[in-house]
Amino acid sequence: MAKVVIIGASTGGLPAAYAMRDALGAGHEITVISSADSFHFVPSNPWVAVGWRSRKDISFPLRPPLEKKGIKFIAEAAAGIDPVKKEITTASGAVVPYEYLLIATGPKLAFDEIPGLGPDGNTVSVCTLDHAEKAFEQYRKFLEDPGPVVIGAAQGASCFGPAYEFAFILDADLRRRKLRRKVPMTFITPEPYIGHLGLSGVGDSKGLLEHELRERHISWNTNTKIKRVEKGKMLIEVLDEGEKELPFRYAMIIPSFKGVDAVAGVEGLCNPKGFVVVDGFQRSPRYQDIYAIGVCIAIAPTEATPLPVGVPKTGFMIESMAAAAVQNIKASIKGEPVSAKATWNAICLADMGDRGVAFVAIPQMPPRDVTWARKGRWVHLAKVGFEKYFLRNMKKGVSEPFYEKTILSALKIKKLE
Repeated sequence: MAKVVIIGASTGGLPAAYAMRDALGAGHEITVISSADSFHFVPSNPWVAVGWRSRKDISFPLRPPLEKKGIKFIAEAAAGIDPVKKEITTASGAVVPYEYLLIATGPKLAFDEIPGLGPDGNTVSVCTLDHAEKAFEQYRKFLEDPGPVVIGAAQGASCFGPAYEFAFILDADLRRRKLRRKVPMTFITPEPYIGHLGLSGVGDSKGLLEHELRERHISWNTNTKIKRVEKGKMLIEVLDEGEKELPFRYAMIIPSFKGVDAVAGVEGLCNPKGFVVVDGFQRSPRYQDIYAIGVCIAIAPTEATPLPVGVPKTGFMIESMAAAAVQNIKASIKGEPVSAKATWNAICLADMGDRGVAFVAIPQMPPRDVTWARKGRWVHLAKVGFEKYFLRNMKKGVSEPFYEKTILSALKIKKLE
């Protein structure tokens, strides 16, 4: 009987746990270690931040569905990994042995890289459910005395979709409240151009997103570095333009990501930022029994940019990584050579509150076989539908290619156009 441990139970780790159980059957021990005792659907966080969703709408306890699948659950953070002894130490000091380890921790949020950034500073965030709830609390206070808003991403960020989404969703909510005229909005990003997305653009993402920003009267600054954030004031530096001060009453900034401490501290496992280095099989080149998927893995940027811009790990890409890792662990347990590789394709449904933009990139990195972007109300409806579909199946412990079904539907829509 093999012992398989998965660290992390979000949109990568939880589906991977279900798929692992289905692939291995009941004869092997699977344990999930998670710092949170509940699952929540991360893509819904921007909706939470404006009150369109609540915690109960997008989350559920992890233990019941995991234990129903015969998966052990430890609701503690992993404090350390010993790859020689093949042991994980949890926050309480408990030691969990493994034969195969799958890391799906997600990132550490690097708010500390910029003075005054983050929920403990002078900006809000939608990176976690707790952050999104705090952002909504601040938003309700803001609505009593509205003024300038700054939305965007910090230098080194790799997750730009939620920044664009939140700008558009906030605009839509303010229009519904008849307050938009009182709120000048500015979008800032380290991207070399609007719609770069860390992917060198997808289809006409530049034109589509610039059009949406113009139509909604949202000004923008690209190639932008945030130097510090004070209460009601953000100091930025724009390439070839110098420093600027942006006043604000409300600001949401996506930070740069790093690897979580427990993972980053393992010698030879990670790059300098703490992201796990993996080969084509999602496996550590140094520790052949350690695999990693999702935001926690290292991916080199697609191109050199004036300011550091990371590569996003989108849902479909993470699903593909998880499927490959599960099949390779299964092969290793059986004494067979690993062979499964992730496809690393991308589909993004970016909501705008009343419509949205869909991006498809096959593969995610250019040059591509398929690259397109389309917008319309159908994208907003598709994201709402996918949220319900994903949550329902995660509660039931269903293992299936959720994003693959979505991308196939998107390609059918493309053919019909």
